[in-house]
Amino acid sequence: MSLPDQVFVNERISIPAWELSEAFVRASGPGGQNVNKVSTAVQLRWTVLASSIPADVKARFLKRYKARITAEGEIIIECKEHRSQLLNREGARKRLADMVKAIAEPPKRRVRTKPTYGSVKRRLKAKKVRGEVKSLRGKVTDED
Repeated sequence: MSLPDQVFVNERISIPAWELSEAFVRASGPGGQNVNKVSTAVQLRWTVLASSIPADVKARFLKRYKARITAEGEIIIECKEHRSQLLNREGARKRLADMVKAIAEPPKRRVRTKPTYGSVKRRLKAKKVRGEVKSLRGKVTDED
């Protein structure tokens, strides 16, 4: 069983496999002697700036994940959930696809709304009541 030659995000976005770089390392955690012998964990590297995804999606990706992008412009995804190298490769690719899918659609613009007449009145009344409460907190003077 081999992996597909590209990572599908949605109908218009896919990442070719040649843009991805994978390195295999030994994973920590449970697994007995398998952990000490076999390099099953995968480190998936993807250079965002040199990628073939659309420019608007690339800009949103760079903005959203700027803390995870290295100085070389790569994003590194590590997967070591499974004891199988193939399952870890699939998991890392799926995680990358989910990250791109999360920002693939442009965010909806916020439509500004006007507060209702009643809500403005209630807010101003609450402010006035609060101000009166605070003004009563002053020093008590003895007026004879």
